[in-house]
Amino acid sequence: MAHAIRFEKPGGPDVLTWQPVEVGKPGQGQVRLRHTAVGLNYIDTYHRSGLYQLPMPSGLGSEGAGVIEELGAGVSGLKAGDRVAYAGGPIGSYADERVMPADRLVPVPDGITDQQAAAMMLKGMTAWYLVRRTHPVKRGETILIHAAAGGVGLIVCQWAKHLGATVIGTVGDEEKARLAKQNGCDHPILYKHEDFVAKVNELTQGRKLPVVYDSVGKDTFYKSLDCLEPLGLMASFGQSSGAIGPVDIGILAAKGSLFLTRPTLNTYTASREDLLTAARELFDVVKSGAVKIAVNQTYPLREAARAHRDLQDRKTSGQTVLTV
Repeated sequence: MAHAIRFEKPGGPDVLTWQPVEVGKPGQGQVRLRHTAVGLNYIDTYHRSGLYQLPMPSGLGSEGAGVIEELGAGVSGLKAGDRVAYAGGPIGSYADERVMPADRLVPVPDGITDQQAAAMMLKGMTAWYLVRRTHPVKRGETILIHAAAGGVGLIVCQWAKHLGATVIGTVGDEEKARLAKQNGCDHPILYKHEDFVAKVNELTQGRKLPVVYDSVGKDTFYKSLDCLEPLGLMASFGQSSGAIGPVDIGILAAKGSLFLTRPTLNTYTASREDLLTAARELFDVVKSGAVKIAVNQTYPLREAARAHRDLQDRKTSGQTVLTV
């Protein structure tokens, strides 16, 4: 019988349990998928804790890679045995098997491993929309990415560097500073010991930045606004330190007619065409070697609770995969 991580009520990592589940036949437009690897993402902790509410009881996870076992009616362009990956769509990737909408799956090309695919889809396509769509990074620009040694951060650093930008990144310790630097971050800032606003001013000689990419939230939001040049863009795409709370938008005028966006991957890949474009551009930069996807930690899927603890305790770096 198939198994999945399930939880009955929101809470800490201990609410996650490994349970037998029934996986039905795929319906119209669906496939039955056997996972080989599942991506671990910070948003999973938001769903588990109740910060982002799910109907209870629930599964967990929104990213995975595997092999198609069976096609439902009306599915074209895919076949049994195909290697595929996905990010977004119905919650429930923390499972060894599941049924998925076929139109949310993308073929995994040769040269990309299943673990890489599972690790890169959500974080990599997030990096894609940030540097290619939300604010298309241009050669010669200087940008700031918070949590530069995190999963999205390492990909943004590499991709922005590949596009010709100078990359500033905040990190928590010396080890993460070294990791960020190895992955294209020109100027890692240890935010616990250094004022990143002052450092940005120093590095840009007071000109400040066209964009800040911020997944940290409460602890960095207002100081990030102080790093932006007039008409600059604040891209707030996460809140690992907590919710920002109500914002008086008058502050955007006072700090230079700034722009503020709260983007999501689901919006940027809502159409099949955009999803395939995102995946293709991501796979291309990885296959070219411009962006390297290093899976730095793996955990058995049944030990998802341990993986969540380590993620929240900032014991992980880069990409983490749950193995099936």
